[in-house]
Amino acid sequence: MHAVRFFDGAVALEGTLIVRNGVVHLLDDPAPAGAPRLEGLVTGLFTDHHVHLQLIDYKLLPGSRLGAVVDLGADLDWISEVADQLSAHESCPVNVRYAGPFLTAPGGYPSDRTWAPAGSVREIRDAAAADAVVAELADADVSLIKIVAHSEAGPTLVDATFEAIVHRAAAHRIPVIAHAEGPGQAQRAARLGAGRLAHAPFSERLAPEEIAAQAVSTSWISTMAIHEGEAYAIVVDNVRRFVAAGGEVVYGTDMGNGTMPVDLHEAEVDALREAGIEGDDLLTALAPADPLIPGAPLLFLPDDDPNRSRRLTPADLDALTTDPTDPEH
Repeated sequence: MHAVRFFDGAVALEGTLIVRNGVVHLLDDPAPAGAPRLEGLVTGLFTDHHVHLQLIDYKLLPGSRLGAVVDLGADLDWISEVADQLSAHESCPVNVRYAGPFLTAPGGYPSDRTWAPAGSVREIRDAAAADAVVAELADADVSLIKIVAHSEAGPTLVDATFEAIVHRAAAHRIPVIAHAEGPGQAQRAARLGAGRLAHAPFSERLAPEEIAAQAVSTSWISTMAIHEGEAYAIVVDNVRRFVAAGGEVVYGTDMGNGTMPVDLHEAEVDALREAGIEGDDLLTALAPADPLIPGAPLLFLPDDDPNRSRRLTPADLDALTTDPTDPEH
């Protein structure tokens, strides 16, 4: 038995590590007095709340520090099949939630982008079309619906159509996420009922009253590290003020947008810290899996640092009880 601190998704607690059949298990009871201690923190695998599996080598995920991902734009049939594959992985299942296609205006972003795979975009002409598409997605058991409001890259859905998607999604109890880009679009998406923004706002610094309003009505997916220069300064400032006002920010990278690891993106963790999200709040944003699930993979965080995290193995515990001067070891 080994003593350890563990993060249960909300707070750090005292627990016990044991090894059974070559697998490390976490128990939620404190270890006996005198048990060797693993210094650092243990928790479950992290969640990336914004990925695009069609644009990456998704087969690398089971070996990563991620145990769950949220796909925000893919062909519905393709992502459904891949989600099943990853959830059934024999050594390390990955939980995949997905929205299916981007819902956008006719000719709207990203319908004209060469990187957008066939079937990953649906152009919605009016409220009637919105009803039909949402019903189809609900029948396909999507976890959420993604609307695009990108005014700098083409037409956007009119308010009535945007609201029709939101209302029909609510009738099916499906959350709505919005890609909001361009002046006023983050404010508009929140006003029209999107419960989460796919990107923390980066087009402009939001006014204090808008920050306060969104802090009680929406949550944001971080995706700060995809920006540089003025856009990066804007997004960090917005996130810092949003969190100070009580808003929820969750870790997401927009994996597939440019070069980044199919793993925890350390630059995104650094950006969250720069915006003032530290300690338990940072771990909460990373939404780790329940570490007490029997046999679930565990992460070991030296100095409680997510960026130094690695898969916990029996060798980490053996090192605490093995005498390095013993010639047999």
